[in-house]
Amino acid sequence: MLIGYIRLPAQDQNPDLERIQLEALMAVGCQKIVKEKSSGAQRDRSELRAILVTMRKRDTLVVWRLDCLAHSLRQLLETIEELSMRDVGFRSLSEALDATRPGGYLLFRFACALAEFERTAVRDRLRKGVKTAHKEGRFRGGRPRALSEEDLTVARALLRNPDNTFADVAKRLNVSLPTLYRHLPGGRRQVVSK
Repeated sequence: MLIGYIRLPAQDQNPDLERIQLEALMAVGCQKIVKEKSSGAQRDRSELRAILVTMRKRDTLVVWRLDCLAHSLRQLLETIEELSMRDVGFRSLSEALDATRPGGYLLFRFACALAEFERTAVRDRLRKGVKTAHKEGRFRGGRPRALSEEDLTVARALLRNPDNTFADVAKRLNVSLPTLYRHLPGGRRQVVSK
């Protein structure tokens, strides 16, 4: 029996991803298809674990791509090894890997090693690019500031009036009270003294 497994990212980045995977799995004849929404890096995925436990000898687990099953080479190899020990097959459609055939398992291990190498290379290039951008002053990582300098000037002007409270000013600037205090740590004393 062919059993398909669809994993969707925790944060839906591509709305068509479910449809693409579903069509591919149905096209190869999967009799049962299970969907799960979680991070690939997450080790304990309940739907996948349930499939792996219920699969019988000569069943085949089918995924659209290798990263649907796991995000690390170690996790992928552990899962495939577990399937192999129970005489359960594995197929990945995008990589055209079929571990149910004699040479398939060897090709599978080679493809896993290449995928891990590619992921590491991309991660390294990204780190180097960010580091270079930092040095050149083109990149300021992290979350954007909640209040601009212009907003802080308005806040100081409003807070000079004793009738305006910090809560009123925060509401007017559409930020939380703790955010306003974080930007003006001295409170009203800091505003009046400037």
